[in-house]
Amino acid sequence: MSEARATIEYVLFDMDGLLIDSERVYTQVTNEILAEYGKEMTWDIKAGLMGKPEREAAAHLLSFFPDLPPEFTIDVYLERRRAGQDRLWPHVQPLPGAVKLVRHLAKHKIPIAVATGSQRRNYEMKSAHLMDTLFGYFEGKVVCADDGLIRPGRGKPHPDIFLVTANKCLSRDVGEGEVSEGPVTDEQVKERAKGLVFEDAIPGVQAAKRAGMHVVWVPDPNLLALGDNENTILEKPDQTLKSLEDFKPEEWGLPPYDEDS
Repeated sequence: MSEARATIEYVLFDMDGLLIDSERVYTQVTNEILAEYGKEMTWDIKAGLMGKPEREAAAHLLSFFPDLPPEFTIDVYLERRRAGQDRLWPHVQPLPGAVKLVRHLAKHKIPIAVATGSQRRNYEMKSAHLMDTLFGYFEGKVVCADDGLIRPGRGKPHPDIFLVTANKCLSRDVGEGEVSEGPVTDEQVKERAKGLVFEDAIPGVQAAKRAGMHVVWVPDPNLLALGDNENTILEKPDQTLKSLEDFKPEEWGLPPYDEDS
């Protein structure tokens, strides 16, 4: 067996588009709304929204359609989108490989947690029907964007959500902010490097790397079809996979899957 890429002691997961097929819901509902005005959110537009905080993403989206009626504000859009999504969240399903990987890590007592840009109410609607299948294995170790733990303006690609999750959920002494932003000890740098993050969005990859953690990027095929996204950012993922099904835990010093799993 080849040498492990790193010695990983804890694992953090993004949620939307990584663990569950929620990005499909975002696209469907948004385009149902925009269709009333003869508009469409294509994947080249959507790529710039992924991983961003809700209002920032909404402002970015609407900037592509300056001829929308003035009464169609960010708040109107978000209210209509929320209503449409709320009807669909209870039916969203896990993405391939997610259940197998999370259950495997939990079985082997590898510390795991979710770090999501979703609001808490949305997380609860997306996860309630999947507790036995998937989210229950995290044992409540979930940080959402509006939990009051992330300072305003410090969403992804800032590293805060991953550092806060590692500290608050998994009791890891990782310090705060990027190394260049303030006092981070050598021991805290080493502690950060023991973490592995799974992400589907480029801002999430950036956030994980700025946190000093390793990151596996599992992008949507539609995002990859737009071109070589990896070369548009300074922070490169440590590994890129087409699906969580392709992840080999032993490559990261984690217990391998059982032969019958």
